Amino acid sequence: MSEHAVNGRKNGAAYFGQEVRFAREHRGLTQHQLADEARYERPYVTRVESGRLLGSEQFAEVCDRVFETSGFFVRLRERVSERGHPGWFIPYVNLERDATQILNFSPMTISGTLQTRDYATVVFRQAHPREEMEVIAARVEARLERREALRRRVHQPSLWVVLHEAALRTVTGSREVMAGQLDRLLTEAESPHVTVQVLPFAQGTPAGGLPFTLLTPEEGPTVLYTETVQLGHVDDSAAVVADAQDKYDRLRAAAMPPEDSLAFIRDVMKEYT
Repeated sequence: MSEHAVNGRKNGAAYFGQEVRFAREHRGLTQHQLADEARYERPYVTRVESGRLLGSEQFAEVCDRVFETSGFFVRLRERVSERGHPGWFIPYVNLERDATQILNFSPMTISGTLQTRDYATVVFRQAHPREEMEVIAARVEARLERREALRRRVHQPSLWVVLHEAALRTVTGSREVMAGQLDRLLTEAESPHVTVQVLPFAQGTPAGGLPFTLLTPEEGPTVLYTETVQLGHVDDSAAVVADAQDKYDRLRAAAMPPEDSLAFIRDVMKEYT
């Protein structure tokens, strides 16, 4: 099996699934047999092999044990989970994976971790209009995988998102895309690990005009992540982080309470349906 395959056009989940299928067939195993060995349901194996789902870290470890591939699938999964992200964004992905708390302010678009496939596709197509659809698809898969990676963690991080009203009312793609995206926000907010607040237009200019994220790891200091059009920046300076934390506290104070925010999102969603 060749690890350089992930440099091709196919998205990461499809490459991973293809290699699982090749290895399974080489071993003479059926999907049922692999599912039994891995202690997963057969439909899960089917989704992984078809590229509709990137197998979990545990699944990759089981594949290495069953196929005796000396860590190949663990390494491959790590590589393809980063595929689709620009190089400057990888430090953030790594920080997000280890964070116990994530505080995000999104003034114009829905936070990437909470985006639907349709919404993310439109966002990437608008940001990169000259890129081929295969590249856009890889970016979308990488973004969706970030959310799944957080869900798979034994101890999920606390995700707190403050959205400006503009992010809810700016039609991204179509009314149908927006309705689906707002419904996704409501579903995500049902989790005890996710809190969503809306900062209404009536509050005037927000304390932090640009998007930013504060990430707190299990060990080490909280860091601030910001980005421009083609550059991401991580800053762990105590003074800079403290200033950003102060801005975020003021944003939360100015935003509607969580329950009122969800009611507001429901009202806006009705306008799209």
